[in-house]
Amino acid sequence: MEKKTVLVTGAGRGIGRAIALSAAEAGYNVIAHYNKSGRQAEKLVEDIRSGGGMAELIQFDIADREDCRIKLGNMIAVHGAPWGVVCNAGICHDNTFVALSYDDWDSVINTNLNGFFNVLNPLVMAMCRKKQGRIVTVASVSGLIGNRGQVNYSASKAGIIGATKALATELASRSITVNCVAPGVIDTDMTRELPVERIVDIIPMRRVGKPEEVAAAVLFLLSDNSSYITRQVISVNGGMI
Repeated sequence: MEKKTVLVTGAGRGIGRAIALSAAEAGYNVIAHYNKSGRQAEKLVEDIRSGGGMAELIQFDIADREDCRIKLGNMIAVHGAPWGVVCNAGICHDNTFVALSYDDWDSVINTNLNGFFNVLNPLVMAMCRKKQGRIVTVASVSGLIGNRGQVNYSASKAGIIGATKALATELASRSITVNCVAPGVIDTDMTRELPVERIVDIIPMRRVGKPEEVAAAVLFLLSDNSSYITRQVISVNGGMI
């Protein structure tokens, strides 16, 4: 396969790491984004290269619009428009709605939802000129059904789903697909403090998911085999909804 470049945001750990590793194994040239998880991102690139894959790092804050514009502009200047973009990076600050601080709300919305615009806006025009590409966003089951104690997070992820579907309609004529993967409870640092023994009772498969299972869905949406799939949300949640 011709080496195609795929940008994965939040690639240092968890689901992002699994996506980056799977993409490299499939033959993509991976540009692994991180903001603060520098050591984890460096280890990821070392692991990919030691396995014979191609990877390099890029650092920026997805909540900082100007930082995104500059760093992604530089990336395009070196590599051209990417074949694929996986918008995975995000944060959560959980609390009941009445206990949410202004910062809890603003930081989650600014990172998760505004990050969608900040990352994709500098890239889409270059992708349109090539008339090809794959965009995959990572939302959450919280964005589909809403979770107690996650009003801010659910709002940001529901917004990503809506934005993904709208962008898909705009880019379809350019042969660029835009789809969303919505994980359920996945075994990552973000979920290990949750009462998993109670949560599995509402999961029909009676277990939490693995990052690699989310990565498999993302990898399919990056592939040529998904060329007629766009504007879709694929849930990877063990049958929760």
